[in-house]
Amino acid sequence: MKKTILLISLFGLYLHSHAQVVSMTKSEIKALRNDIDTNNSSTSTYKKIYLQFLATAQKALAEDPNPIAEIQSQGLLEGNPAKTASLKAVDDARKVYALALVYRLYGDKIYLDKATAFLLAWSNVNKASGDPINETKLEDMITGYDLVRSEVSSTNRKTIDNWMESIADAEVNSASAKPGRGTAINNWNSHRIKIFTLIAYTLHTRKYDDVIRTELEKQLAINLNTDGTTLDFVERDAFHYHTYDLEPLLTACITIYRATGKNYFDYQTPNGASLKKCVDFMVPYMTGEKTHGEFVNSTVPFDKQRAKNHEKGYDAGILFKPESGLYTFLLAAYFDPAYPAIIKQTTKNDPAYFTWQLALNNVKKK
Repeated sequence: MKKTILLISLFGLYLHSHAQVVSMTKSEIKALRNDIDTNNSSTSTYKKIYLQFLATAQKALAEDPNPIAEIQSQGLLEGNPAKTASLKAVDDARKVYALALVYRLYGDKIYLDKATAFLLAWSNVNKASGDPINETKLEDMITGYDLVRSEVSSTNRKTIDNWMESIADAEVNSASAKPGRGTAINNWNSHRIKIFTLIAYTLHTRKYDDVIRTELEKQLAINLNTDGTTLDFVERDAFHYHTYDLEPLLTACITIYRATGKNYFDYQTPNGASLKKCVDFMVPYMTGEKTHGEFVNSTVPFDKQRAKNHEKGYDAGILFKPESGLYTFLLAAYFDPAYPAIIKQTTKNDPAYFTWQLALNNVKKK
């Protein structure tokens, strides 16, 4: 028995040290490539989605990186010049992921070289801020780097690793997480945890093991309610922020499960709350059994400012659209095989509905 436990522990350590759990393992990449290449007589659904990434990657080959020293988005209204410039810059994250994906699937080094050029440009320009709402926009860049990190030269890897570690360190020590601040327990903290979790497993470092566990369990205990609501749903009276809370937590939990086998989706907090209950709370609103007017009783002034600025989806009373909750269910479906039925019901008017997350779920088996 002791020998079995030791072997399991060593296997967990091996996964932490070697496997690409943030993106895909070698066997998963092979399976995905097979899915894309199947049914060549007619373009498969997998191939249709992949071709979108290929188009992005091919276009990026002719483009220059657009790094920005400081990402500025949170707290700024749509149309603010600093926010506009930042959102344009962080579009590089999408390009890095596409370039890295195309390279790992089909091995053309030109895509690896370009992905590396983008990553190095950001490593040399961008400075960590510790602001999780700004830095969460780098998620695709982190995942893209996970895809190719083992293929990058040791010199370039050190430069990129140092940059990403500086972001993780800044998030761990973020002023937004100081005790007594609302941002220490709301969606900000969910995104903060996601960022340093993804970076930790991308860099294969055990430096953040304790903080990942303690911060995640603390956030689940204080942010999730036993009735399935989240702190953000109660505060903002909007599924827009319920999902914005859950999605980064689900992303982090998928990575943790793949690395360690620890299931935080079904994990119950001391008061009996869980991520599963918070996803299940949405089901009748996804199926149309219930409706919800968004932001009607929000206590956050910024929501009203966005409505006055005519930003889409922020008018008090606008009905929650089930389609906007799909990504939450796509992530949760990694853990619970019942959710694809909810997704199918929500997208019944689009029988061909298929997304990249569904494709990843199919190859990244729980």
